[in-house]
Amino acid sequence: MSLSVLLAGGGTAGHVSPLLAIADDLRFQDPGASIVVLGTEEGLESRLVPEAGLELVTIPKVPMPRRPNADALRFPGRFCGAARSVVELLRDRDVDVVLGVGGYVSTPAYLAARRTGTPIVVHEANARPGLANKVGARLTRSDLVGYAFPGTPLKGRHVGMPMRAQIEAVDYDEPGQRRSARRSLGLEEDRPTLVVTGGSLGAQAINDAMAGALTAIDAAGVQILHITGAGKGEGLRESTADLPHYHVRDYVDGMENAYLAADLLVCRAGAGTVAEVSVVWVPAVFVPLAVGNGEQKLNAAAHVDAGAALMVDNADFSADYVVDTVLPLVTDEERLEAMRDSARREGFPGTAVRTMTQMIHDAAGAQHPDREYGPDRWTKHERFYRSGEENA
Repeated sequence: MSLSVLLAGGGTAGHVSPLLAIADDLRFQDPGASIVVLGTEEGLESRLVPEAGLELVTIPKVPMPRRPNADALRFPGRFCGAARSVVELLRDRDVDVVLGVGGYVSTPAYLAARRTGTPIVVHEANARPGLANKVGARLTRSDLVGYAFPGTPLKGRHVGMPMRAQIEAVDYDEPGQRRSARRSLGLEEDRPTLVVTGGSLGAQAINDAMAGALTAIDAAGVQILHITGAGKGEGLRESTADLPHYHVRDYVDGMENAYLAADLLVCRAGAGTVAEVSVVWVPAVFVPLAVGNGEQKLNAAAHVDAGAALMVDNADFSADYVVDTVLPLVTDEERLEAMRDSARREGFPGTAVRTMTQMIHDAAGAQHPDREYGPDRWTKHERFYRSGEENA
């Protein structure tokens, strides 16, 4: 019997991306599954969920007030109204399982599930869990709670980050994949390659530091793929017009190619980025954004402690740091190989999406379909072993 599942979460890419990855795997394993996503009209889910062919139901965004004011007085009524609407949704759709990934809508979803007796599954993407998932984890069994990073203070288990199959399939040890990725990005196949990205919104501090080091970059014999973020690349594009090996892009569609192309990656330390870097084994320099409760530093901490990456404060990532640390590293194959070896030994989980789908079935007391994954969904480990079997 196919399941009816409510996926709750949204607001940022850090919530929406793992949610969509879980939905994709669930649809693969159970094509007849009824999946509805709970979000808000303001979040990224309002665009990304319909684009993925999934139904989106929205409720009002009800943030917890941080100070006593009129919003604080209205909060209890608004929050209870949101939870009641989710109760009605669970009953109308006869939902078997609620899976939450955090964000404003997850707390009312968890409380509505508790009221209706609907099983709860939780995935936490950050090393420092948010309030919603702290609530969700208290309302369900520990074997139905998964988190992305080791040391996350929730009951549950380290499952890694649900991500697109294309990322899980990246084999950094396969020269053919790396050459193909560089060609697709307009890069030379054999030149040491530094990829710089600040994520979808860009990172002005990173962009400025790179711009200040252009003379040294030109003399270093490396090629740069600099993904600046939408609308943030024009100044740098003008400054590098005479540097044939400095490639400026506002964005790259399919970051798996950027990871494969990179000998070294400079990036922020958002949960999704850190997890993808950890799975791919690409050496990295993390420049965590100093926002919130310092979760970006915590996200990257284990990978850095394993010796697989470096981390530098945003305020300290300067042109001098690029010249003194980044450029020498991108051309030091011995150090880069040591970082890749450290990432391999760390063994960051690469099949979190499958684990979460299994949790959904466990929560519902249903048999997992165990549908076999085809080559388009093989991880790099599966591709390696399947190739060995075919050649035996």
